[in-house]
Amino acid sequence: MSVSLLNRGGKPALAYAYTPAAPNTTAPLVMFCGGYRSNMNGTKALYLETQCAARGQAYLRFDYSGHGQSGGVFAEGTIGDWAQDSADILNAVHSDGPVILVGSSMGGWMALLLALRQTECIAGIIGIAAAPDFTDDLFANRLSPAQKLALFRDGIVHVENDYSNEPYIFTRRFYEEAQQHRILDQPRSFNFPLILIQGKQDADVDWRTAETIKQRFEQGPVEIVYIEDGDHRLSRPEDLALIDKKIRKLSSL
Repeated sequence: MSVSLLNRGGKPALAYAYTPAAPNTTAPLVMFCGGYRSNMNGTKALYLETQCAARGQAYLRFDYSGHGQSGGVFAEGTIGDWAQDSADILNAVHSDGPVILVGSSMGGWMALLLALRQTECIAGIIGIAAAPDFTDDLFANRLSPAQKLALFRDGIVHVENDYSNEPYIFTRRFYEEAQQHRILDQPRSFNFPLILIQGKQDADVDWRTAETIKQRFEQGPVEIVYIEDGDHRLSRPEDLALIDKKIRKLSSL
C-alpha cells in the first residue's frame, strides 16, 4: 500500500496509508493508532491491513508527527499534538460512516481521546495493552528520585528503553502537557463497546490498568480479554488472530 502525505499548513505533514472499502461494503472503517515512538509499519498495523483488505473493509494507519515517515521532531511532540494528529488524519480521510479505533499502548490513549471528542462516529474501540495516562505511571514508578529532580531542573531526562538501544527522551514539557489530557482521573461515559486486550506478562503496562479503564468507563459496555502469557507487544500469530476476531465482532462480520 502506497503512503500518502497530509499537508497541514504550518504543522508537520502526516504520513498515512488508506485502503478504501470494496464496493457495497458497509463495515466500519478500521483506524489503527500506534504506540509511543512506534510507526505504521509495525507487525500489528500491517497484519490488520492485510486482513481488512481481504474482506474489503476500509483501513487506515498513520504516523504521528515526529514518528516514522511523518514530519516533525519526536522530542518536540506532546500528547495533545498526537491526539490532534489522530483527529486530523481521520477527518481528512474519512468523511462519513462508522469507525472502529484500534489503539496499541499509547495508541489506546489516543483512541480514547479521539472517541471522546468525536463520539458520534465511533462504532467501538479495541485497546491493545492500552496505556492512557501512561506519563503518570512513568513519572511515579520508572523515574528514580534523581531523574525526577533532573526532569524539573534540566527539563529533560533519558529513560531506558527495553525495545531499542536508544533511550526514551522524557521532557518536563511533555509531562506537564500530558496532564491536560488525562482520562483516568474521573468517570467517563460513552455508548459504544470498548474491548481491552491485555497481556498478564506485560512489563510496560500493568495488567490492572485494564481494570482501571473499565471502572472509569463503567457506563459503557466494556470487555476485558486477558492473555495469561501475553507480553506488551501482543504480536504473536495467536494474538493477532484474536485482535482481528474482535474487529470482526465489532464489525458484525
